[in-house]
Amino acid sequence: MIFLFTDFGSEGPYLGQMEAVLRSHAPGVDIVNLVSNAPMGEPRWSSYLLAALCKQLPTGSVFLAVVDPDVGGERLPVVLQADGRWFVGPDNGLLNTVAVQSAETEWRVIDWRPKMLSSSFHGRDLFAPIAARIAAHDFSWASHNHQKPDPIEWPSELPKIIYFDHYGNAITGMRHRTEYCGMTLCANGQSLRQANTFCSVPIGQAFWYQNSMGLIEIAVNRGRADCDLKLSLGTAISFKA
Repeated sequence: MIFLFTDFGSEGPYLGQMEAVLRSHAPGVDIVNLVSNAPMGEPRWSSYLLAALCKQLPTGSVFLAVVDPDVGGERLPVVLQADGRWFVGPDNGLLNTVAVQSAETEWRVIDWRPKMLSSSFHGRDLFAPIAARIAAHDFSWASHNHQKPDPIEWPSELPKIIYFDHYGNAITGMRHRTEYCGMTLCANGQSLRQANTFCSVPIGQAFWYQNSMGLIEIAVNRGRADCDLKLSLGTAISFKA
């Protein structure tokens, strides 16, 4: 399968244009729009969400990942193979967290170029054709090895809010660990206790819990953590006993 991970939003032509390219180059391959509202223009925060999501999906999958505020600039177009999964996108940090959390990685720079390449839509013109060809087991496109070391000062986890879902729940870049159980989470001057799930606390109460992706998440039962707790992307979190 090919999984789309973008900050394009659900409106407008961009997702449809990319999907049309994928279907023309890899007919019969399933395409899943995994995320279309990744943190807009924020590849660093988006990288932690991508890394958490991909672990739950089959090996052999291809991820077409486009959060690319510097499209048309000097950042490289790359393919990352990590623990049996393929990732196609810009070398701007978006794929770094996948790499540092994986046991086996290989980076390649995409040398192939289409006859027509828009300076502002590499997702459609460059990344989508390569993702489709990988999904179709075609590796004849031009590339060269990218000897990229583990990113300097790129932690495998990020103690900040990286994403808000449709319900206003705040997802962090921290993976849940047993040592956090029973501890208090601090965010924006507020102290939150742990709960198993929403119905474990009274209506209107804020709490933190381990979400379905294995990440630490802040929520309010029948409320919105973003508004009720005045949280924003990049808000730092910490734990205390």
